[in-house]
Amino acid sequence: MKIYTCFPGGKAKALTMSYDDGKLEDIRLLEIFNKYGIRGTFNLNYGLMCQDQTGLPHPRIPKERIAELYQGHEVATHAYTHPTIARCPLISMADEILEDRKGLEKLTGNLVRGHAYPNGSYSEEVKQLFYKLGIAYGRVIECIPDYSLPSDPMEWHPTCHHKDPKLMEMAKYFAEFKKKQYLKLMYVWGHSYEFADNDNWNVIEEFCAYMGGRDDIWYATNIEIIDYMNAAKNLMFSGDCESVYNPNAQSVWLELNDEKIVEIKSGEYVDLNY
Repeated sequence: MKIYTCFPGGKAKALTMSYDDGKLEDIRLLEIFNKYGIRGTFNLNYGLMCQDQTGLPHPRIPKERIAELYQGHEVATHAYTHPTIARCPLISMADEILEDRKGLEKLTGNLVRGHAYPNGSYSEEVKQLFYKLGIAYGRVIECIPDYSLPSDPMEWHPTCHHKDPKLMEMAKYFAEFKKKQYLKLMYVWGHSYEFADNDNWNVIEEFCAYMGGRDDIWYATNIEIIDYMNAAKNLMFSGDCESVYNPNAQSVWLELNDEKIVEIKSGEYVDLNY
């Protein structure tokens, strides 16, 4: 029996977005995402949103609006004060990540387990430290346009930045890709204030209008992708691969012999022949 792991609903493609710094322009970006059913991860600096924003060109979203605005999306860490991590002592980085987590968790009422490295700066020591402090993944800024899932979640390379001149070309390739023997992920990142600076909100509007509402794409946040793929790895198969047990708290979908999609629900033991 040939068994493939699928994304939820038996899908083979996923789209995720990641935007940094929590500036007021996120409000307009979120309106666009919600309009087209796009899901995103927003990486915030709790320590900076507590500072006086008077006179700043791109003020940050006030603390009291965080839970409401980002509902349905993921809030992740971006360090407490946005330092260039690789230049800092590890002990100070422990404080940066924990204070950011604690502040954001108070605002959202949820666990905060994701991260985007400020200024794209990281190291092997930082990756290990953050993982031990409860961070499940870390997004870097170097893009790799291969639509793959991360081989190292603590060094997660996006597909492209939204300013990439080939954004729509890559989107069309991804949307039209039909080979279900592969799991494909398109991951776009950026800063919402860049649309205001460049007066090009049409770029993200066009992208979301084109990519949204497709039956064969799973629209997910970063942490949902990480948690789902970990759940898929935790499935326990019989020696002959004809039965499977799901010890996870969430369902996992499998494709059998290129034709049948099966949902393995939480706590279920399933005979795959039926």
